[in-house]
Amino acid sequence: MTCRTCGTQIADKAIVCYRCGAATTDPVRAPAPVGRRGGGGPHIVTVAAPLILALVLIVLARSSAFPEPLTYAAWAAAIAGLLALVVRLARRR
Repeated sequence: MTCRTCGTQIADKAIVCYRCGAATTDPVRAPAPVGRRGGGGPHIVTVAAPLILALVLIVLARSSAFPEPLTYAAWAAAIAGLLALVVRLARRR
């Protein structure tokens, strides 16, 4: 048999050409299509981290001598987490 890619003489029962590596027959099954994974938006850790930080800051603010700055920081972290969540949900659609 002759290889259809490079023209080399190969054995009749050969599965691939020894010279170029091309298959001697057509594939039995077509490969499965590869879907696009994820939405390209923020990762779940990016969403969860600011929300967890907000909870930690609220707990620390209760036992702190200066609770006001920590409360403001907690609000800022919570808003950042919620914005990341909104962006993630919007990208999924």
